[in-house]
Amino acid sequence: MKQKVNFIDLGLIDYKKCWDRQEAFFNKIISVKTANRNSNTRRPTPNFLIFCEHPHVYTLGKSGEEKHLLLNEKSLKEKNAVYYKINRGGDITYHGPGQIVGYPILDLDNFFTDIHKYLRFLEEVIILTLKDYGIESGRITGLTGVWINWKNPAKARKIGALGVRTSRWVTMHGFAFNVKCDLSYFSNIVPCGIQDKGITSLEKELGEQVKTSEV
Repeated sequence: MKQKVNFIDLGLIDYKKCWDRQEAFFNKIISVKTANRNSNTRRPTPNFLIFCEHPHVYTLGKSGEEKHLLLNEKSLKEKNAVYYKINRGGDITYHGPGQIVGYPILDLDNFFTDIHKYLRFLEEVIILTLKDYGIESGRITGLTGVWINWKNPAKARKIGALGVRTSRWVTMHGFAFNVKCDLSYFSNIVPCGIQDKGITSLEKELGEQVKTSEV
């Protein structure tokens, strides 16, 4: 039962509202683990997986640089976008309609206690989904995320981004998979602090429309 995961599809939801939801689940798991440690009990911890999309938003991780956001407050309003500094790892990224965002809030003690392996598994989810659509993708050494044309650095295009937070082996935040989002919004940032790589989406690579619900 410890490996049971509660799946929640929140649809299109404000970033801050969803972040608060994540924090609530995250703190719930931490509180159970703390109580188990303090009382020497073994109450099972829950696991959650949120799928959603967000209105236009830029988020900056703890290791990011604000200069990688190329918009001022006025420009953000003109783009109908908002900006948050958040408590995940990584630099700056964009979320918007047409992008599947996955937030696994898991107690890794229920699965395996290896953050590197966890990140690679998140990437593998996107790699295998792309394979279902006949698109080959992979990883670039030293960079997180999923890339098209990953073997040719000059032509590599990012299609999936990762950024997580962990505490006591409990995870939050997660991945963003570009399905059919407006890629022009990425031109307003230096995505993940990487200046020499492109950004793409499933629809752009396929050259045809896809249903986000199907993906």
